[in-house]
Amino acid sequence: MIKISNLSFGYKKKSELFSDLNIELKAGNIYGLLGKNGAGKTTLLKIISGLLFPQRGTCNVLGYSPQKRKPNFLSQIYYIPEEFYTPSLKIQKYIELLIPFYPGFDNEKFDLHLDELEIDPQKKFTQLSYGQKKRVYLAFGLASNCKILILDEPTNGLDIPTKRIFRKLLASSINEDNIIIISTHQVSDLQNIIDPVIILDNGKIVFHKTLSDIAQKISIQLQQTKPTDDEVLYFEKGAAGYTVLTENQFGQEDEINIELLFNAVISNNQKFTELVNAEVKNEEH
Repeated sequence: MIKISNLSFGYKKKSELFSDLNIELKAGNIYGLLGKNGAGKTTLLKIISGLLFPQRGTCNVLGYSPQKRKPNFLSQIYYIPEEFYTPSLKIQKYIELLIPFYPGFDNEKFDLHLDELEIDPQKKFTQLSYGQKKRVYLAFGLASNCKILILDEPTNGLDIPTKRIFRKLLASSINEDNIIIISTHQVSDLQNIIDPVIILDNGKIVFHKTLSDIAQKISIQLQQTKPTDDEVLYFEKGAAGYTVLTENQFGQEDEINIELLFNAVISNNQKFTELVNAEVKNEEH
């Protein structure tokens, strides 16, 4: 559904953010896009959405070139940025203006989502907090039935109960015909939702794996004594002791902590990187 080939992009002519970027995303998945600040996550989402244009290479989404902004393409993709504009209108009136652009929009589903998220459609946007405004856009995006839903920091501004409801709505919205892409720093909010995981670092995709693939290769343990670098692939100290990543030598699949995985990937630990890269090579052949 999404294929990016040899893509290069930069905000300055002499400084490229992406150089020969390649990735393919398939339907039926909720992708988690992770990276440090400035890694290019939002830029990549905007390129997929057709809001920014590649300088070289191609971005093919649903058979379209996003930068051409064809109506049939735009009706199948919905992008909720971290920061957004809201007009001084009643929610219901604003939604009525948007609906014609999304032929698959489900009014009944939208009303149910608003109810679950405790939003009154007769209120004006100016009466809502940032978090409440975001609930409206999330409800619309999930009810749009677009083939591609892109969410940039969707849990920012949401309180704890709303995050739980959002996770439930999100899980019920994925099917074999659509893709959801979520860029977030709040990994713990979406730990049990996002899979596969994509990690951007220094303008490159350094990791693109399912959690099941990683669980076959990596074991996670908690121990009280500080390990040495020779003993483990990666470790972090916490209140209960040291959480360590080691090579999975016994075939038992542990639940993967995505935040720990992210830190291990960007630590540039050679042993961890070699293990992950070896797995990639085996899959490609």
